[in-house]
Amino acid sequence: MTITLPAAAAAVPTVEVDAAVTTSGLEKRFRGGQLAVAGIDLAVPHGSVFGFLGPNGSGKTTTIRMLLGLIAPTSGSHTLLGRPMPGAAAEVLPLVGALVEGPAFHPYLSGRDNLARVDAADRRADPRTAAARIDGALDRVGLAAAARKRYRAYSLGMRQRLGIAAALLQPRELLVLDEPTNGLDPQGTREVRTLIQGLADEGVTVLLSSHLLSEVEQVCTHVGVMHAGRLVAQGTMDELRGTQSARVRIETTDPAAAVRALGLPDPHVDGRHVSAVLGDREPEKVLAALVHAGVPVRQFTVAAAGLEDVFVALTGEGFDVSG
Repeated sequence: MTITLPAAAAAVPTVEVDAAVTTSGLEKRFRGGQLAVAGIDLAVPHGSVFGFLGPNGSGKTTTIRMLLGLIAPTSGSHTLLGRPMPGAAAEVLPLVGALVEGPAFHPYLSGRDNLARVDAADRRADPRTAAARIDGALDRVGLAAAARKRYRAYSLGMRQRLGIAAALLQPRELLVLDEPTNGLDPQGTREVRTLIQGLADEGVTVLLSSHLLSEVEQVCTHVGVMHAGRLVAQGTMDELRGTQSARVRIETTDPAAAVRALGLPDPHVDGRHVSAVLGDREPEKVLAALVHAGVPVRQFTVAAAGLEDVFVALTGEGFDVSG
């Protein structure tokens, strides 16, 4: 795990021995001197669902493009499935499915015909079993009923699903998805989440770039956070949550008195609710202080830090702010 906090010393990173993806000092500097990715050391464990998070412009997509060989790094190295890249690309990339920066298909062809063209371009694919593979991929992403519809008539969400279907035409050991739920309605989002969980249960490693923190919390086992081209944190979900203190939340008819009695830094008042970071204070003592001060307490809860709390602490900004 590697954790870096703005006002604290960084924990010593550990080496991920069994990793599907590793990078060592991976850097990308574009013409004109812009540093997009600043020498990151990433480790995605085998069999994990790894959430790759960061504001727009933080370097997530540039990193993914380097991993897949779509652009060359300025310096550093990386491996996929234990093999050094790009030297082992011909051997490794057929085992990697990817959806990066949205799918691109022929608008005048149906969804099924588009997948047929993708399948035919795969030298490993047996033409005799193409129909079964295509039908299976369409069914898996919920597009069987729209298989004969032209791609140009697909909604954005349907296009995303077709892109995932293309990545699943062959068995994969690693799946790289860049914003796979973009444009999906809540039902479609749940279906993609279920699909990802099913793939993970089968032993597939999933590297998932997303801006939907709630989705990442529900499906991911590990998280890496990018900010301004740097990897500021990576580890299990519990490890990242553990870097932030729990928050206490109080409902009261006298918020001002509650703030005075709490004695906690940076309290937030929202109507009858007061919240603050608990820090090293014991909840029992905080509640006792409120009662002793005569504060009318209707509700008292302690909530563990969520992924959003961790993200804001690490980056110092909201998720949708461009990096």
